[in-house]
Amino acid sequence: MQFKVKSTLTVLAAAALLVACGKKEEAPAPAAAPAPAAPAAAVVKIGHVGPTSGAIAHLGKDNENGARMAIEELNAAGVMIDGKKVTLELMAEDDAADPKQGTAVAQKLADAKVAGVVGHLNSGTSIPASKIYSDAGIPQISPSATNPKYTRQGFKTTFRLVADDTQLGGALGKYAVGTLKGKSIAVIDDRTAYGQGVAEEFTKAVEGAGGKVVAKEFTTDKATDFNSILTTIKGKKPDVVFFGGMDAVAGPMLKQMKSLGIKAKFMGGDGICSTELVKLGGDAIADDMVFCAEAGGIEGEGKAGMEEFKTKFKAKFNADVQVYAPYVYDSVKIMVASMVKANSSDPAKYLPVLAATADYKGVTGPVTFDEKGDLKGGALTLKTIRAGKLETLAVIR
Repeated sequence: MQFKVKSTLTVLAAAALLVACGKKEEAPAPAAAPAPAAPAAAVVKIGHVGPTSGAIAHLGKDNENGARMAIEELNAAGVMIDGKKVTLELMAEDDAADPKQGTAVAQKLADAKVAGVVGHLNSGTSIPASKIYSDAGIPQISPSATNPKYTRQGFKTTFRLVADDTQLGGALGKYAVGTLKGKSIAVIDDRTAYGQGVAEEFTKAVEGAGGKVVAKEFTTDKATDFNSILTTIKGKKPDVVFFGGMDAVAGPMLKQMKSLGIKAKFMGGDGICSTELVKLGGDAIADDMVFCAEAGGIEGEGKAGMEEFKTKFKAKFNADVQVYAPYVYDSVKIMVASMVKANSSDPAKYLPVLAATADYKGVTGPVTFDEKGDLKGGALTLKTIRAGKLETLAVIR
């Protein structure tokens, strides 16, 4: 029995061998090599800080939207740094216009090793935050902080895209005396770095132009009741009332001026030069009663680019530009252009290129930084409110 099984197996093995010899097997096709995976684009983080909560959240959101628009456009176009594609990521933070929260957020961005920061909106948050960015070697461009101290601390990382309070308050002071013929002028400020700074520069310019400041009062950036200080001011019978502060306070102040029968012209800096002031002031704002200055300005051929920006902004966010979204937009693009030119997003490597920015063509006009990081030849736009809309009176440099 065992012999027969072995014989049978031997016969089967021989038959299989004969079949194999009679038929030539084709070699299996080699498996296709897997396609190399596309290298992941490096992520470059850019911080933006503004007050997206609190009384001036509308201004903070306006700025943040300017940053988002720039980042999305750059990513859609494709950014190459040192021959490699990068993806830009926006780290948007809220400082609530509070200096303490501003420094906490600045430290958070420094710890996250962002490549650069656009912001903060307010001088009162930009100035203390700038020390943290300087210590970390992170470039910072503020699109709206106007207090002169911001760029006069000796930091190499600090830049500003608008004119400062010396220009802003100075131009308004001269305008109050020379054009509005103000003979007696009252000054109020909100005690913030911005409000106090612009009010001081305004006062200097008024007195330098031969005007008389008959009252100096102050409030806070969170106040809602101004009857006491306005009653004091009413007794001085001013032709002009200047307020150093933001639109969230200026709107209620205008309403209380009306209720007290104060018929003076009302002036302020860029903090009140917003479309929101028209809503907040309501029927307390008569034509040619409010005068303000935006710390920037577009003339001639540049107007078309700005109008195009505003149209795209409205279509994207279903909101009108408040004040400084275009300056944020340009700040982001200038920062990224410096990285591209330096072939690096390393702050230490692209910072010298950023500092050397000259005649960059932005939607806010040509940008050249001076040795302090200030904008050379910064413009101011004087505006008034007529028929419920901000109208440009003049662009001055």
